[in-house]
Amino acid sequence: MSPHLLAAESASDNRPLIITLFAVFVLATLAITVWAGRQTKDATDFYAGGRQFTGFQNGLAISGDYMSAASFLGIAGAIALSGYDGFLYSIGFLVAWLVALLLVAEPLRNSGRYTMGDVLAYRMRQRPVRTAAGVSTIVVSIFYLLAQMAGAGVLVSLLLGITSEAGKILIVVLVGVVMILYVTIGGMKGTTWVQMVKAVLLIAGTLLITFLVLLKFNFNISDLLGEAAKNSGMGEAFLEPGLKYGLNATTKLDFISLGIALVLGTAGLPHILIRFYTVPTARAARNSVNWAIGIIGLFYLMTIALGFGAAALLGHDDIIASNKSGNTAAPLLAEEIGGGPDSTGGAILLAVISAVAFATILAVVAGLTLASSSSFAHDLYANVIRKGKATQKEEISAARWATVGIGTVAVVLGVFARDLNVAGLVALAFAVAASANLPTILYSLFWKRFTTQGALWSIYGGLISSVFLVLFSPVVSGKETSMFPDVDFHWFPLENPGLISIPLGFLLGWLGTLVSKEQPDKEKYAELEVRSLTGHGAH
Repeated sequence: MSPHLLAAESASDNRPLIITLFAVFVLATLAITVWAGRQTKDATDFYAGGRQFTGFQNGLAISGDYMSAASFLGIAGAIALSGYDGFLYSIGFLVAWLVALLLVAEPLRNSGRYTMGDVLAYRMRQRPVRTAAGVSTIVVSIFYLLAQMAGAGVLVSLLLGITSEAGKILIVVLVGVVMILYVTIGGMKGTTWVQMVKAVLLIAGTLLITFLVLLKFNFNISDLLGEAAKNSGMGEAFLEPGLKYGLNATTKLDFISLGIALVLGTAGLPHILIRFYTVPTARAARNSVNWAIGIIGLFYLMTIALGFGAAALLGHDDIIASNKSGNTAAPLLAEEIGGGPDSTGGAILLAVISAVAFATILAVVAGLTLASSSSFAHDLYANVIRKGKATQKEEISAARWATVGIGTVAVVLGVFARDLNVAGLVALAFAVAASANLPTILYSLFWKRFTTQGALWSIYGGLISSVFLVLFSPVVSGKETSMFPDVDFHWFPLENPGLISIPLGFLLGWLGTLVSKEQPDKEKYAELEVRSLTGHGAH
């Protein structure tokens, strides 16, 4: 019997234990959210946590925000099925932080107040630029939310032995309801504390699995890799580059596209960018990124043990039998090294690791929903619709209603995305962020001539091109692992649009500025330059 069926039986035998653990995790995080929500008194508290978090606390929260279902479930699955090529996700996600640290973290903290739109609108025409920033933030966040919803559906279905499609859909809906509660009650303070707790739990859980996997092979990494290659069904090719991205010219281009999207995407992700506003100073923002790099780096090193351990101890066929994209490799590995599918130890470890993964999903989902609802309320509602005349109370109320709307959209789309590899889905969000947001942020901060038209061309051009290419790519149709596997309307050969859409975003920003008749406000740019580099006048 394959391990996913055994896992379902084991989960069934130990269901009271599993449900209890899940309930403890969810209730504990909700309690933190309610506690933090009572301390949320104004817009600064709701959007930026009162700017009271230290560099270490924010670094921990950034790690919690960043180490998503894609990191824990998707990368482990990608390595277990594709070997060396799967590990490229870990490298890309980590290297991306250098771009965020060197180019974005400090200037953004100094220049903005609550959202990415604050920075872009500082020296541009407010309403069109804030509208574009709000639309982009919401689209990127929904792409990222898809991955978390897919991960949640897979995870809870595995644990509770749910095989019916209706049951899996219900799980996605329940995750959406809990996420809406998190944000509407707790705001940034609640979300930050949940992310900090979740980061500690995830690192501890991953350390435990890594230790047990290495113990199984007497801490001999060579034996682990050798066994993984043998059980992968692909031999030595499993440990060498090219298994997934070296098949032909198209897959090689796909690898370049993925690499560009991962490395440049982090610096344009709205839910990561708003984290820089939760600290009191620019130095604390820089510190928090340093802490995040250390914590995230440790975690991604351990994904080697998760992925290759799953390949070695479970085997390719059994991983695929459980989930064709490999999303259940990490929980199944936890069960295997705990004593196997029919053991109490296996059930306990499966329940603990899955509960940690579920807490991971909830925390990231809350961060994403907060980023998009904040942008809607602050950029679109307060500054575009109400033209800056909304009170703080009205703004926070709009953010809470936006949370409900965005949560509903994420649930509906998450139902269709539940069989896709979550690491691949997140890579799409990175591509959209790098195409639409990053060019505009960098041009705004560092190019004196940049104009409103350049910003609009850059955001909308990058956004439309990346989403358009994704719609007609193998991610949506034409493959067994596509969102709609039974139809084929794809014509764009790459699974990630970054190779085309990211350069296009930069090019359109440059071109829009050149053909614009608008004269840039040099005084405003001088103010922004001083503020971004020194922090003088920052909120």
